[in-house]
Amino acid sequence: MPRIPLEDNFVDVIGKAQRGLKLSDKQLCAKAGIPPADLASLKAGTVKEEPLRAIARALGLGGDALTTLARRQWYPEQPVFPRGFAMFNTPDGDMTVNSYLIWDTQTKLAAAFDTGTSVAGMLDIIQTERLNLRYIFITHTHSDHVAALPQLAASTKAEVWSSELEPVAQPGAKFFKENAHFHLGEEIAIKTLLTSGHSVGQTTFYVTGLSWPTAFVGDSLFSSSMGGGLVSYEDQYRNNRRKLLNLPSDTVFACGHGPLTTLRQEKQHNPFFTR
Repeated sequence: MPRIPLEDNFVDVIGKAQRGLKLSDKQLCAKAGIPPADLASLKAGTVKEEPLRAIARALGLGGDALTTLARRQWYPEQPVFPRGFAMFNTPDGDMTVNSYLIWDTQTKLAAAFDTGTSVAGMLDIIQTERLNLRYIFITHTHSDHVAALPQLAASTKAEVWSSELEPVAQPGAKFFKENAHFHLGEEIAIKTLLTSGHSVGQTTFYVTGLSWPTAFVGDSLFSSSMGGGLVSYEDQYRNNRRKLLNLPSDTVFACGHGPLTTLRQEKQHNPFFTR
């Protein structure tokens, strides 16, 4: 798979934090102690370290991490899954969206997480690996994450599951509460964590039994950023910090957009969580 760009640049991160804190440009400049021209320059993509760090402090962002992001000096080291894991990156207008497939290598039982805009690649893996897709799990119901759900469900007859707080519009779908548990074979366990804020039922699926403990986070968190708090910035930030950043340190984050990353790397490089 080609290298997937980071979902957000430093201007995006500033914008998400500013909108989440409900600060106007005038209020942000006053809080940061910088002139409006400096903020305008930053938002135009010009990297000036002193005002950038002032903005970071005003928004509660990590200055070092935001500066590193602005200078494009870091990209997450990609974890390797020798078996039982596949990632798919499909186009959605001028951006891309991720979906995932995991399976137990002994029983060939499999689960999908979201569908993206095409499941051609996923169906190919299911066929070539002779998998039995048992579950289709939906992190949240935004259109880019469920665009190909009807095709995947029809092709595999798998059970479709989404949060009871955000029911997916798919005939026969089932709905879970937080802390629901699922299994694939004897090794793979799946637990639901409500990480709402980007959407009301945004769910993270925490999976053990793969090569690494893995959290399929949807749009809760991205490498060097986090999902926009479309419902509640405060809830999204709090859920990320309390539920995701307290997972085991070697946890892989399988994000809804952008590359794979790890909890350890995000604690060092994500401006939202390094202040």
